[in-house]
Amino acid sequence: MTETAGASDALREAADTMRAVRDRCVWTQQIDHRALVPYLVEESAELIDAVEEGSRAELREELGDLLWQVLFHAEIASRDLEDPFDIDDVARGLTDKMVRRHPHVFGDAVATTPEEVLIHWNAAKAAEKSERTSVLDGVSERMPSLALAQKLVGRAAQAAVALPVADSGEVQTEDELGDALLALVAGARARGWDAERALRERLRRLTAEVRQAESAPVQD
Repeated sequence: MTETAGASDALREAADTMRAVRDRCVWTQQIDHRALVPYLVEESAELIDAVEEGSRAELREELGDLLWQVLFHAEIASRDLEDPFDIDDVARGLTDKMVRRHPHVFGDAVATTPEEVLIHWNAAKAAEKSERTSVLDGVSERMPSLALAQKLVGRAAQAAVALPVADSGEVQTEDELGDALLALVAGARARGWDAERALRERLRRLTAEVRQAESAPVQD
């Protein structure tokens, strides 16, 4: 058995396991797409933790947990009476999309730098989403605020919308605070930084500092 075949068999076994759970587990049977969302959010956050500060074993486990969420949603969708689709349909759609968006890999296009790759990607995406009328189409408002701000900064630049500039003066109102935060995110994006990750990592350091302070011996 080749490595590729082994991986394919393992994924098929996982999908079959999900189907059996849906058939036989009374808790799983009453879950729908909306009810599954909180678990998807939780598993995504745990995967981020594993990527940024976990071990290789934790990363592998959390990738599996997130894959289970994908299989779960696909199994629910396969039983829809009006518009069913299953994990094979999802996989085929994904493969087709990735082939279209990598013409320098699967076609005659040429890309020798990451910037040229991005040009091909954006061109293919624009062709796929030709029905969109706004640069904001497709941006989820459910993203964490900083991540959403970083995404919107990029879309605002496409629309030539002016962004606030960080003011060295003292912030006096909540509206001014919002402007200052947005300006910081815009500055971070211009430098290629991830504002959401930067804050998460700083909060981890803050958490460690708090725990260290709590564990320090009390001075008489």
